[in-house]
Amino acid sequence: MKVGRLLLRASVGGFFIGHGTQKLFGWFGGQGLQGQAETFEQMGLKPGKVQATAAGAAETLGGAGVLLGYRTPLAAAGLVSVMATAINRVHLPNGPWAHKGGYEYNVVLAAAAVSLAESGPGSLSLDALRGKEKTGAKWGLFSLGLGLVGAGAAHVFTEMQAGKSADSAPEAGAADAGASVNGSDPVADSAPAAEPESASAGEPESAGEPDSAGEPEPGAEEASTPSTDA
Repeated sequence: MKVGRLLLRASVGGFFIGHGTQKLFGWFGGQGLQGQAETFEQMGLKPGKVQATAAGAAETLGGAGVLLGYRTPLAAAGLVSVMATAINRVHLPNGPWAHKGGYEYNVVLAAAAVSLAESGPGSLSLDALRGKEKTGAKWGLFSLGLGLVGAGAAHVFTEMQAGKSADSAPEAGAADAGASVNGSDPVADSAPAAEPESASAGEPESAGEPDSAGEPEPGAEEASTPSTDA
């Protein structure tokens, strides 16, 4: 059992460290934090950078704890949380089988983590060296329960962020509608229409239209000229 548990801790913990550092630092061919954040955004896990940091940290620290056998129940809970979140957000609609993108691998890893929490990490561990190795069904249930609570909190946080995005979308749409009507230039739309140049702006009036201001009214000449009739 000593060797078996050590091998299980080394494989589960080691691979989780690899996955976590892929997310955080881009090690082992990973995307790194920025790339992983963009992937999480596309999956609906928002804000992507926060979610990627949390997942990477849980995998790295949880994997290290399982590998070293240090605070094993807490470390196992971190791994369960990540796997439950992955099942909920990604794999569940695909069914159980891994070749179809299903969740069988995630379930096996979570079960292995809970198993180590229940059985304890063994004598070849930091918990045993510290004299604080925890064993028993209650510690397995503790890891499972705490992990599911963590996954639930991540789900609620994601849904809250999605709700905020949905609430702000109509306001953004209204601003866009006010800025441009039918795709036209808002500045051009709001500018007053150009008025035709006035005739007084330098163009002579039409020859056929005499200026009434410069001609006497009919009968005005007779009225102003004294009569020669006695």
